[in-house]
Amino acid sequence: MTDLSHWAHDTRPRFRMRPPSFSLPVPAGLPERLRPLLAWVVPALLLVAWWSVTQVHLVPEQILPAPAIVVRAFSALIASGDLQSNLLISLNRVGYGFGAGALAGLGFGAAMGFSDGFARLVRPTFLIIAQVPVLAWLPFLMLLLGIGEALKIVLVAKSVFVPVTLSTTAGIRSVPARWLELARVLRFSRWKTLCRVILPAALPQLFGGLRYGLTHAWMALVVVELLASYEGIGYLMIYSRQLFQLDVMVAIMLVIGAVGLLFDRVLALGEAWLARRYGGAA
Repeated sequence: MTDLSHWAHDTRPRFRMRPPSFSLPVPAGLPERLRPLLAWVVPALLLVAWWSVTQVHLVPEQILPAPAIVVRAFSALIASGDLQSNLLISLNRVGYGFGAGALAGLGFGAAMGFSDGFARLVRPTFLIIAQVPVLAWLPFLMLLLGIGEALKIVLVAKSVFVPVTLSTTAGIRSVPARWLELARVLRFSRWKTLCRVILPAALPQLFGGLRYGLTHAWMALVVVELLASYEGIGYLMIYSRQLFQLDVMVAIMLVIGAVGLLFDRVLALGEAWLARRYGGAA
């Protein structure tokens, strides 16, 4: 394992991926138990606006179906089993791609975080690869891999690899130098320093990278399925557009958004727990 003692004497400022926090005022008399409902105010207003537009026929029903029509289309998708089967295919692809990209990002990010020499060697190439979006990789990888499962998994893995690598590197490099100095004074072994000092300090930021990686994975998969797939939730949406079944298309769009939100909320709970447990000291 790389010698970590130089981190204790390295006084260069560490960078953290901590965005500034902004708080919006909460209405003064609102009971605490009702405050979570504030998150549903905007969706409710959008739903009312959608219903109003369709009621007065500002937009033709063939372009923007009414909410009731979309609900019926959603029920029909569930009854036929098309939604469940295609969603399961997409979730399997996300699982494999996310696992591969996360493992690669954790290993690569750790190598760049622990070794300045390795970071200087590979960082320019990594940044060049990271700047190329998923859609730009699609034509090239279709020539190499075809449009089978390998194409989807590789592109999903690439979309996960970048944020996980960056967060892992930043998390390791943000470990306070005084913590490493204390570990050296207590004569911790390298393995104990890694497990008891570095990993707990970097874990909240690392988990944040996994959270954003999963969000990117879901978005990337839907895009790939729209363009190069014969099954999956993205294909189901583009197929409904080709048949001009816009009620089905809107229903699938809402499902895609709901699944992405569910992914984010589940990992956000884990990230918040890790931040409370490990993020208090600095």
